[in-house]
Amino acid sequence: MKILIKNVRIFDPASGIDEEGDVFIKNGIVSKKKEETRNIIEGKGLYLFPAFIDIHTHIREPGGEDIENFESASKAAVAGGYSTIFMMPNTEPPIDNDGMVRFVVKRARDVGLVKIYPVGAATIGRRGERLTDMRAMIECGCIGFSDDGSPVKNPRILRRILEYLKGTGIKFIEHPEDTELSSDGSMNEGSLSNKLGVPGIPWVSEASVVIRDILIAEYLSSPIHFAHISTEASLDLIQFGRKRGVKITFEVTPHHLLLDEDNVKITDSNFKMNPPLRSKRDRKALIKALKKGFVNAIATDHAPHPLYKKELEFSLAPFGVIGLETAFSTLYTEFVRKGVIGLNELIEYMSVKPAGIFDLKTGMVRDGAPADFVLIDLKKKWKITEDKFHSLSRNSPFLGWDVYGRVVYTIVDGKVVYKEGD
Repeated sequence: MKILIKNVRIFDPASGIDEEGDVFIKNGIVSKKKEETRNIIEGKGLYLFPAFIDIHTHIREPGGEDIENFESASKAAVAGGYSTIFMMPNTEPPIDNDGMVRFVVKRARDVGLVKIYPVGAATIGRRGERLTDMRAMIECGCIGFSDDGSPVKNPRILRRILEYLKGTGIKFIEHPEDTELSSDGSMNEGSLSNKLGVPGIPWVSEASVVIRDILIAEYLSSPIHFAHISTEASLDLIQFGRKRGVKITFEVTPHHLLLDEDNVKITDSNFKMNPPLRSKRDRKALIKALKKGFVNAIATDHAPHPLYKKELEFSLAPFGVIGLETAFSTLYTEFVRKGVIGLNELIEYMSVKPAGIFDLKTGMVRDGAPADFVLIDLKKKWKITEDKFHSLSRNSPFLGWDVYGRVVYTIVDGKVVYKEGD
């Protein structure tokens, strides 16, 4: 298939390109040499970016197909401008064996909209007791390993995981939470949780696991990746580890960058997530780290839940919010348009840097590269409402927000997989 995208603003941080021009695609690859084709996309007024990469997505299939399945998650991803998502392993049953990895790869191929890479469970059943057969799972297509949703509590087991993965090029992704400290908490522990009478989750529950893992990784000379970092203390500890030569990468989420505990509505569990929305000081520290280039990636931690569960009282409702369809627009509106960070930095955090962490051959617009692009109308204003979502779930903390930046086309491997309004 051949596609010519004409008169588009090409914006590629990896190649240093910011210019108006044409992009020609042949057989899924960018080509400098243009050929005749009737497949023409008029890009006047649109920006063309490397398509986004989400390294932290929860799909509920198997076990929760009515909450989010491969098809609905794929539609949500491409509507948000993503060409690639990493599927976390906390399904029912979990992705803890090579058969489950093959299932994920096949289902993703059957749907055929977005690249879905399985993240395998590091321990059987995600129970933190016995290692999975990681070699067999890697051979079947695992991009990484994690017990996400649960930390690896036993440091001896963590050591074995890091030792096994050392030298494979495959990373362990830690969910940094001491569940003994977070216990029955529902929101950030502090004066507000005390005032509301809601059990809290202290910052130390995250930071204590971060420092433990850093020291074990240093001892083994192994790399480690931390999911959804949310506290100033964790950032300080990561800086400490990097100064000691530990290869640490980590992600932050749009909701932790854009919201804090003061936004929590005790009557609305769409503001309940794990880790919880933290203090203003923590949020400011995350933004500062983003501005300094200290952060490695922005990941959505897209965690769908059905309405009947999210309508439970705050303490009983499940943790998690969706984010694939709102990540770019909310961050562009609040950060780029307001001068907090540049457009260049936002695209790096959502595409270029995630690709670099996991050695993906994408995240760029250059001759010979895979044609994974998103075309966005940055001037288009829209309101985030439930009827806009392609996800089967509606649990977003950004409902009602007026935002700028609407995805018009998403192209994956040279194929138009999303067109606005179609």
